[in-house]
Amino acid sequence: MKFFKVILVGSLFLFQLNAAQEKADTELNKALTEAKAQKKNVLLVFHASWCGWCKLMEKNMNLSETKPIFDKKFVTTYIDVQERGEKKKLENPGGQELMNKYKGENAGLPFWLVLNPKGEVLADSFDSKGDNLGSPATPDEVATFMAKLEKSSKMNKQELQTIQKVFVKKDK
Repeated sequence: MKFFKVILVGSLFLFQLNAAQEKADTELNKALTEAKAQKKNVLLVFHASWCGWCKLMEKNMNLSETKPIFDKKFVTTYIDVQERGEKKKLENPGGQELMNKYKGENAGLPFWLVLNPKGEVLADSFDSKGDNLGSPATPDEVATFMAKLEKSSKMNKQELQTIQKVFVKKDK
């Protein structure tokens, strides 16, 4: 019995080591299916573990005042791309190709899109000049972000004001 437990624990450990991230298209398809069932849109965010702006955006979206808004309006899914060294295994296979498909190959990170449940792009993270907003922080960037959120999710004024308050970077 003891031998069996050792084998079982060892097998689970090896499985964890070899378990790769889910393929990017599988992640996206899961999100689209969930969005269709819940009558929401998908907020697709491409990010990396080393990316400070990615971490800031995720933090801002997951605060107690903003998370309920994003959860109410979107099925949010993250695709890991552009990892380095030993962290390369964190990438979702096909993630960079998916990002490239949406013209994000030179955008930088985070790069995000709002998709309807059919997978059609409703909004992306490019501003009117073609620059990536990434994690919006300046008043102008946040205003552009809010306009895209309002258009693609029908957020109300109060929800948008909450987003604005959280995302505009405060000078110290």
